[in-house]
Amino acid sequence: MRRFLVISPHPDDVDFSCAGTIAKLVKEGNQVEELIVSDGSKGSHAVGFGGKKLAGLRKKEQRNAGKVLGVADVSFLSETDGEVENTRNLRKKLVVFMRQRKPDVVMCPEPFLFRFDRAGILHRDHRNTGEAVFDAVYPAVGNASFFPELLKKNLKPHNVQEFWFWGSSKPQLIIDISKTIEQKIQALFCHKSQIRDMEALELRIKEWARTMGKKKHMRYAEAFRVLKLG
Repeated sequence: MRRFLVISPHPDDVDFSCAGTIAKLVKEGNQVEELIVSDGSKGSHAVGFGGKKLAGLRKKEQRNAGKVLGVADVSFLSETDGEVENTRNLRKKLVVFMRQRKPDVVMCPEPFLFRFDRAGILHRDHRNTGEAVFDAVYPAVGNASFFPELLKKNLKPHNVQEFWFWGSSKPQLIIDISKTIEQKIQALFCHKSQIRDMEALELRIKEWARTMGKKKHMRYAEAFRVLKLG
């Protein structure tokens, strides 16, 4: 069993990006946890619908999606939606969480996106989350000199083995999700506050996954750039 921690900028990003892979990892006997960085409180175009009410709803939706995939736990840092910054405070929160959970693999948005050709994936929260996670893992999580006050709380350094970055322009790990694509769709359907047309979404998601799998002769796939540490 390997321990995977998926760190997502907003509720639903994790399911758009890697829900099929999560379901597969769980089926193979691995432990998967999710950590959502922002509260999702601005994730609506409806006038007057946002703030704490929307944040509460989106937490519920994410927990329901996690149940569909079989994740062990869903946690939230509740940073303000749209205002996630790579600060010392956020990095410390991430270090605390990872020293507690001790993941072998951390999955998160690609932190080194320099192309601006897809609006959704380049949301500022996505870029800043990817950078904050990278900076927290390397080298802070595994180095006692970073946040030494945590040692007094018995939060000892932990060495993460790998990063799996989603949204990369140069992925080299292609995961066959042909047997879990329906779970991915069902997880996404849990995010009712974000989806206007369920049928159109299903078609779009399957087309993305089909395109990703073509080169490897897979029906549906998700892709990651892997960075091994140590």
